[in-house]
This record gives sequence, C-alpha cells and structure tokens, in this order.
Amino acid sequence: MHHPRHSRKLMTLAVASACAALLPAQAQTAADDSRGGDIPTTAVQQVKVTGLRQSLASSLNLKRNSDGIVDGIVAEDIGKFPDTNLAESLQRISGVSIDRVNGEGQKVTVRGIGPDFNMVLLNGRQMPTSNLGDLNGRAFDFSNLASEAISQLQVYKTSRAETPTGGIGATINVITARPLDKLGTYSSIGIKAMHDTSNNNLPHDDKASSSTTPEFSGIYSTTSADGHWGLGLSASYQERNLGFNQAAVSNGWKGPIRANDDKAAGHIPLTGAVNRPSGDTIYEVPQNLNYSFTGVKRKRTNGQLTLQWAPVKELTSTLDYTYSQNKLHTRRNDISAWFNFGDSRSTWTNGPVAAPLVYTELLPDRTSDIAMGAADFATKTDNKSLGLNLQWRASADLKLEFDAHRSTAESKADSPFGSNNTLGTASFSRGDTTADFTQEFPVLSISGADFARAPQQVTGSVFQNGYMKGEVSQAQFKGRLRMLESSNLNFGLGAVNVKNRSAFSTNQRDSWGGATKPSDYASSLWHRESLRQYFDQLSGSQNPNLFNQFYTFNFGEVRNVVAQASGQPQLYMPKSTFDTDQRTEEKSKSLYLQFNTDWDTRFPMHTAVGVRYEKTDVRSTALVPAATGITMVSDNEFPVQFGAPTFTTLSGKYHNLLPSVDWDMELRSDMKVRASYGETIGRPRYDQIAGGQILDRLARFDGGTGSQGNPALKPVKSKNFDVSWEWYYAPQSFFSVNAFYKDLENYAGQSQIDATPFELHTPSGGALWNEAVAAGCGGNTACIRNYIFKNHPTAPGVTVTGVDGNGNPTGTIAGQPGDPVAHFRITTFSNQKKASLHGLEFNVQHMFANTGFGISANYTYVHSGLRYDNASLGEQFALVGLSNSANLVGIYENDKWNVRAAYNWRGEFLSSTFDGSGPNPQYVEPYGQLDLSVGYNVSPKLSLQVEAINLTNETSRVHGRTTSQALYVTQSGPRYMVGARYKF
Repeated sequence: MHHPRHSRKLMTLAVASACAALLPAQAQTAADDSRGGDIPTTAVQQVKVTGLRQSLASSLNLKRNSDGIVDGIVAEDIGKFPDTNLAESLQRISGVSIDRVNGEGQKVTVRGIGPDFNMVLLNGRQMPTSNLGDLNGRAFDFSNLASEAISQLQVYKTSRAETPTGGIGATINVITARPLDKLGTYSSIGIKAMHDTSNNNLPHDDKASSSTTPEFSGIYSTTSADGHWGLGLSASYQERNLGFNQAAVSNGWKGPIRANDDKAAGHIPLTGAVNRPSGDTIYEVPQNLNYSFTGVKRKRTNGQLTLQWAPVKELTSTLDYTYSQNKLHTRRNDISAWFNFGDSRSTWTNGPVAAPLVYTELLPDRTSDIAMGAADFATKTDNKSLGLNLQWRASADLKLEFDAHRSTAESKADSPFGSNNTLGTASFSRGDTTADFTQEFPVLSISGADFARAPQQVTGSVFQNGYMKGEVSQAQFKGRLRMLESSNLNFGLGAVNVKNRSAFSTNQRDSWGGATKPSDYASSLWHRESLRQYFDQLSGSQNPNLFNQFYTFNFGEVRNVVAQASGQPQLYMPKSTFDTDQRTEEKSKSLYLQFNTDWDTRFPMHTAVGVRYEKTDVRSTALVPAATGITMVSDNEFPVQFGAPTFTTLSGKYHNLLPSVDWDMELRSDMKVRASYGETIGRPRYDQIAGGQILDRLARFDGGTGSQGNPALKPVKSKNFDVSWEWYYAPQSFFSVNAFYKDLENYAGQSQIDATPFELHTPSGGALWNEAVAAGCGGNTACIRNYIFKNHPTAPGVTVTGVDGNGNPTGTIAGQPGDPVAHFRITTFSNQKKASLHGLEFNVQHMFANTGFGISANYTYVHSGLRYDNASLGEQFALVGLSNSANLVGIYENDKWNVRAAYNWRGEFLSSTFDGSGPNPQYVEPYGQLDLSVGYNVSPKLSLQVEAINLTNETSRVHGRTTSQALYVTQSGPRYMVGARYKF
C-alpha cells in the first residue's frame, strides 16, 4: 500500500528545516499515524489477515511504511501464528539466527550480535529474563512463550528514540492481540497431538512413557457494539516429551600447549606419539570422553487477559495481565572415561594447531574407573506481567500516552533433588583407553572391562540448587504533536528499575574413589544397555572398536540406597541455603525528542531526527563463600573447602546521549531507498557486574579457577550505519538489499588474572608430594596419592578412610602450612575491547500471480576482522555469534489448502571463547533444518493441520580449535504434529 505525501508550502519547509537543524540526531517516529513511529501496542498496519499470503503481505507493508529498517511477521488469523515457537518464526527474518536448546529455538542473534545484546519488548515494554541454563544472562528465552496469543513480531534493526535501550543487534517487539483492534466477537479453539521421535531413541531409564503428547489453545475476543469496551482472553497448554543423545569432551581439552615448551605448566609428555607435534605447534589432549542420554518432559502454560475501555472516542485504557509457566523435568544417564595424562600412544593432525586423531592411554593395571552417572532434576520458570496503558487524543494535533507495568521472571528448582544433579558410579576395571576422533562421532574404546570382577558402585555426587529472578518496573510517558502540515514532534520520558537476583548452592560428595562398597547395591539396580544404536545418524558410530556396553540406573532408587548405606543422607540432597547470592539493581531515567517530517521534493522524502538521553545507576550485592582450604580427594581432583559466606557491595553509574537520523526517499511509487545512523548501547551481563569474587569448587593439581564481576562496567556502545534499496514491484512481492556497519566500543570481553585468593595451601608440590615424586612416581598423581597414604598415613592433613576394591587406600590429603599457595585463574571483565562488523542482507518475496504459489528467501552475510586466532595461546577477545544465514520458504495456498516448506540454514559461528578447561574456542558447525506444514480448510470454521519439524533428522556438532577436536556431537530427531482448529 502506497501512502501519498501531503503537500507543503515553502514556509512550512523552511520552518521544518530550522527545527531539524536545532535537534540533535537520533531515532525515528512517524510523520503521521500511517507510518511505523512509536513502538505500538497495536499492529502498525490494519490488514485483514486470512492466510499465509495475506500474512506475508502484511509483513511487507510493515517493512515498507516504517521509519528505518524494520522487518516483521504478522499472524495469519486470530490465534494462528505461522510457527509454534516465536524464535523459530524470527529465524525466517533476514539477519536473525537462533540458538536451539532441546531442539527448539530459545535465543536470537541479530546481525552477528549475540542474544544478550538484543532487547525484547512485550507490547513496547521491557521484559525481564530468567534462565537457569544461563544464570546471569540478559537474553530473553523465547521458549517460555506460546505463539497462539501473538498477533505480530516486529524487528527494529535501526535505533529509535522511544525504544528502551539495550538492543544493539535489534529491538524485538512482541505484540499481543487487543480486542478493540477488531470490533465484534471472535473466538477459536485448537487441539494438537505432538509426536516427538527423539523420545523413542533413549534408554528406558531416561525416556518418557509416551512420545505423543497433547496441546490445547483457545482465544476469545469480544467488544461492545459501540466500541466502548472490549475483553480478550487467550490460553494454551502444551506438553512435549523429547530426548537427545550427545557424545562430548564435556570438560574441554587439556591445553593448549606449545610443543617446544616442555617447561610450561600442564605440559603433557606424548610418549609413543607416531607424528608428535613439534616446534611452535600447539596441541591439546582430551580431558574425558562422555556419552550421555537425556530425556526431557516439558509442560508449558500460557495465558493472557486484556480489558479495554474507551469511554469516549479520544480516550482508550488497556489493562492486561500475561502469565507463562515452563516446567522441565530432565533425566540423564551417561558413560565416560577420564584421561590421567600418563603413558600414551597417539597419532596427530598437522600444525600449526595439532589435534589427536587417535589417542590411547596405557593402563596396564586395569583398575581405573569406567564412570557411569545419572541425573534426575526439574526446573520451573514463571513469567508474570501486569500493565496499564492510557492513550488520549487531546486534540486533533496532540496525542498523549502513559504506560506502566511490573513484570517478573522467576526460575527455580521443581524437584526435591534440586535444579541439577549427578550421581556418579563406576566399575574400577578400565584398562587401555582410546579416543578416536577421525570421524564425525568420537569413538571410545576400553580394554579389560570386567563388571563381574569390579561391580558397579556409587562414587561421587553433586546436588545443586539454582535460583534466578528478574524484575522490571517501568513507567513511560510519551506524546506526539502534529506540527505544521505534515510533521510530528515526538517526545517522552521514562523510568525503569531492573532487578536481578541469581543464587546457587552445591552439595558435592568428593568420593570418586568409592563412596560405599559394591556389595551395598543389588545387581538389579543396574540395567544393561548397548550404546551404538543411539547415535545411528552419526558417521563413526558403527566403528567395531566402540565400547558398546554400559549400565543405566534409576536415579531415585540408587540415591536412596547410597543415602542409607553411607549413614549421611543429608549429603545426597541439595542444600536448603545458597552458597552464592548475587543481587543487582539498575535504575535508569530517560527522555527523548524526535522530529519527523515529509519533504515534497522532486523525489518525496521523509526524515526522522531525534535524540535519547539515559542515565543509569548500578548497585550490586553478592553473598559469596569464603574459601578455607584445598584437599586432594582423588587422582586429579583438589576441591576447594569453604566456610561461612559473606556479603560485599559495589556500585557504578553511567549516562549516554544517543542520537539517530533516519532518511528515506521514493525514487518512484514502487521503489524506495533508505539511510540510517544511530547509536545504541547494550548493557553488560549480570555476572559481569556482580559484586564479589567466587572460586570454582573443583580445582586441579596445577591450580583452580574463579570469577569476579565489575559493577563499574560501562555498556557496549555501537555506532550503526544502514543503507537499503527496496523495490515493491507487485502488491505482495518485493526485493531489497540492505548494507549495515557497526562500530562497537567498551566491549566487556573476558580476561583472566593470576591470583592467590585467601592464600590457600595445596598439597600439590608440597613436601610429601615431592617425596613421592622423587621416590619414582614422577607425574603420576595416582602413584603420588597411594605413596602418601601408605608412607605417611598419620601426617598432618592426611586422612585414610579405608581401602577400595582394588586394594588402594582411600581418603583425603589437605594442604598444610608450608605447602605451596594455590594459584587461581580469575575471570573478570573490563572495558578494553573494540570491534566492528559489516554485512549485507538480501530479501526477495514473490507471489506467482493468482496461482497460489509463492516464495520468500533471504541471505545474510556478516563479517568482522575480529576473529579467534586458533594458533595463539591465552585469553582472546572475539565476536561470538557471528555467522552467515539463509532462509528459503515456499508456500501454496487456495481456498482449501495451505502448504509451507521452510528451510533455515546458519553457517559456522564462534559460540564461546572459553570451554570447560579454560580459554579455548567453541565453534558451532553449519546447521540446516527443514520444516513443513500442511493445512486443509474443511469449512470456513474448521481447519486441519499437519506439521513436521526437523523433517530430515539433522544432527549438530561443536568443535574446538580444529574440527577433529569434538566438543559436543548431538543427535535428537524429527517431531510431528497433527491438529484441528475451530473458529466460532
């Protein structure tokens, strides 16, 4: 739809030019109500939505008539969004990529900017976040929201003065249905049956009883005949039983180590290497190799109530309440082998970064552990939002709006066993152990396994409780004053108080050599399984050398046995108090001005010039445990001991003036060019600004790790440049090219410092340790441990508790005065980093006349010179999430049928600069997924639908510095849905 420009007198142009010159540059708001100015609480474009084609047409009009560069997705009908997951809808938009968790879209990356720096709004309001999988992040979790009540998604890629700050990549506005948007009474109900094949591909102890689960949804909207009041109600309930199987070097790779630096800490002698790395080549060896099998039961409930009252035409009040709950119950079994970096045989890739193709550790005594663990935990996330909006058209030229809300997001444990846990068991019968990384699937081989000689027994355990709560209280006042003949002055002020609390506790039993005796466990507790079939989609899983036997168990049953046998049941439950408790509060005040005007020149133009000022005060308080000592509890584990926790408080503040300019010009009625400049900020993650220093509980013989925040961090600031060309060559068709450039500063990249907090003494390198080394143990930590127990059983700090099934002493060795002081690598943050990126977006949408066929395709290219250097040692700063992406969607629609096939592809990207062992990269390999939906209209009121997600059963893989360094290789499975929907 083309909106004609208003004519303008010469004096009007002169006055408008003077006003624009006096205003600093920034964001955008509409020149008249037909343009996408304020972030609306109703749809920007009033279009009757009747199907896929009209949904695409509405999205086209949103893009065409908004200030700046805006993309969006509009619901096909009331209560019917194109995708069942909002993140999966967003990935169809050029420049938007998603992170998948449990096979479902959860977080979004926009134009190479990661999830923490994209702002998500609900009806123009800033939303809190909580996610126990990312305890201190700012990324919004889209898996909490069902799509049935959503009427529109808007992605603002250029800045806007009225937009709450925080979105460097984009500001995403999720718009729910409002009853007064469409007078009358409308309602629909939907029912679906979901069949998730991934649940079938799990061991019995992990899978749910059924792979088919129900979904229900309903929406009701009614208004009075005179349009003075309206009521809207929506609700949905979904269950899903899913699974995924993963091969992983889950604690990262040991290293990196420079081959010619045999004096470096952590240097590993590669005895028996066929083509040993040499010179400046760096290499790493696996810490462990783990196969895990995870089943998840999800229950998601959403609801919204909206009341609207318009006593007079000029005044509309809206009161709404939104609620969502997402419950996850997880059960997992795994098998793993830990490497101790002793005598080995190996073959290697070439440098400058070498990785083992085949790595074998020689264990001739066949008494090392074949570790098998299980987990059983549950979490619950509740989101609540109560808001009030008042819109008053005070005169023909002045519109005022007030909006206030209080919203919370809370995540916590939903199980007596905590928010995460692991119960470790082992058979101490492992001989020579090999990890083969020559194919996609890493293959573990073990010789000498004898479960009859060395029955399975419980070793260590970990019970964790996590808690996170985000709160947002926000008030906004804004106005729009029509000036001259077709110009607007938009203005506003606001205040927002954001609170975040994240707390965590760990109850860890460091008895990995054996917590109780094998005879304490009935053989019926262990359930024999074979491994190969759970990874049948991965090349390498058919390798005949794969160690194909393992045992699963029911977590609750075995926990009860070990709790009773140990005589200390409290050790096998989560703590009732938190070890760490971090609380951050940000108070921000803001105001903005923006002047929009149309120019009746040879080629009609529109400009939006504005500025936003924002001031923020930060206060962070943290309860952190005080470390008291370090104790050796197994061959390679030296956990830190803690005493009573204490509170510390730190503060910071910052302010920003954020200008922007938007310009567009119509070359002709169907063609438009745009240019935008804007400055935006992205606030640091909560763990980056948390007060207090936290030491990680588990240390090694060469030291430990920890973290500390910096509340004085400034936000990342980005200067953004955008240009685009758009050709709307048919009513439902267009082609566009967008170019963008972002210059970022004050990036809070991770760095590490070497510190000796609390002056903790470690037995590693102490007098007894050195005596064992001199006696012939060398660097063999198992030998050192046995030597100390046998020769100095009563020395200070040495406690012998018994003998394991292989005749080795058990117990602990604590650091003593005179032993070396342990060094810790403390991760912290500072505003030292800069980055820039640029890219191109190509979009095409074409409807083939009246045939019913259409396509929508896009490709995004993103590049930055700031990439990770795999051949360098130490901490590095690099942009994470940077990747190219593409979408291809084909549709067919007539009065009876609607079909959509959507293929989404994302290129390789760096997901983290730290793995489980330290500063090492993690790369997510390219991934593509095909989804299909087919609908049939039985009648104007009744429709049927079939959907398939991940139709081709794609797998995913994450690697380290080289593709041979597998980190996570995951197989899940397709899921299918059959549903019906009835409109009243």
